[in-house]
Amino acid sequence: MKIAKDSVVTLRFTVTDAKGQVLDKGSEPMAYLHGGYGNTFPKIEEALEGQETGFSTTLSLAPADAFGERDESLVRTIPKSEFPPGVKVGGQLRGSNDEGGEQVYRVVKIKGPEVLLDGNHALAGQALRFGLKVEGVRAATAEELAHGHVHGEHGHQH
Repeated sequence: MKIAKDSVVTLRFTVTDAKGQVLDKGSEPMAYLHGGYGNTFPKIEEALEGQETGFSTTLSLAPADAFGERDESLVRTIPKSEFPPGVKVGGQLRGSNDEGGEQVYRVVKIKGPEVLLDGNHALAGQALRFGLKVEGVRAATAEELAHGHVHGEHGHQH
């Protein structure tokens, strides 16, 4: 079966930075619903469209095509006294951005009485290389199409 809109694609991936350092090597295959459902980057869908099981490729994605450019307005320094006990570097907190929308912040640094938070994805602003190998292609179920994501093995569990 060829990869097309409304198919479920199972693939293995490796993500490296511009220097070739491995940033993520998926320990398990990943499954996503193909066809503009927002389950993976559009450039990855574009490269896989029409391909079949066994296809492999390496893509270089600019920051705008991956996790976006860094947005320095999402970096905050907050007094440590405003946080619950036990706040640690690497932790995540929910807050609001300048527009009042919900934002997830990573705790980047704790220095004395201040905590540095960053609402950018950890890989924002980086050009990345994605090594992809298609392990399977199947038609999506009606439930997967209704929910907009893959269910079951390597997908979403309800």
